[in-house]
Amino acid sequence: MRLNFLFDLDQTLLDFHASEYRALGIVLRENGLSFSEEIYEAFKAFNKSLWLELEKGRITRTEVFEKRFRYIFGVCGADLPDPLRVNEAFIRAMSVNGVPMQGALDFVNRLKSGIRDAGIYIASNGASVNARGRIASTGLDRYVDGVFVSEEMGVMKPDPRFFEICLEQIGAPRENCIMVGDSLTSDMLGACRASLKSVWFMPSGDWQRAMKEYEIDYCASSFDELYEVLRKWAADR
Repeated sequence: MRLNFLFDLDQTLLDFHASEYRALGIVLRENGLSFSEEIYEAFKAFNKSLWLELEKGRITRTEVFEKRFRYIFGVCGADLPDPLRVNEAFIRAMSVNGVPMQGALDFVNRLKSGIRDAGIYIASNGASVNARGRIASTGLDRYVDGVFVSEEMGVMKPDPRFFEICLEQIGAPRENCIMVGDSLTSDMLGACRASLKSVWFMPSGDWQRAMKEYEIDYCASSFDELYEVLRKWAADR
């Protein structure tokens, strides 16, 4: 019996912020602007707020891309020539600057070899070039059986249709699949809406309240702990 593990990409297996930091520095310097930790933190906070609005369906992907660079060029006191051109350069820079979370590659290798017939899939919101590029640039692609990216699918987490497409393409019943991710509002809420088992990775804050609110089945705060959770889940199938 094949068991299928759906992993969020960013801050679960790959360090999105490390790649984002590198790419933003490259793009700003290419446009003759200075770059600093303070500028990055401003971009990161604003960008996160935009993606939360996108998850709620209040803005479009194009608006995310335009607004984040209009904002950060304004912070830098510079005119923005073409926000979508700058965004395209930013995504290209991110795609070749993938950074694994510490221990992530060892973990997926252990999962693949330690659980018989394990299928490992990426289930990510974001741009295809960005996600697929970073997966390849880190070597994560050696362990992955499939990649699902919201830009290609036309729907994003937490919409249950995202997961229905994943299950249909994997060709597996939902009881043989489990979702692992760090985000409550996309990964855990999406799994709940799609009636999938879920593991909240790297929980923070009032985790007991969050587990009840989002009907989360398991949580894990390290890759070692995550492996044990998934191994036990697999053994109970």
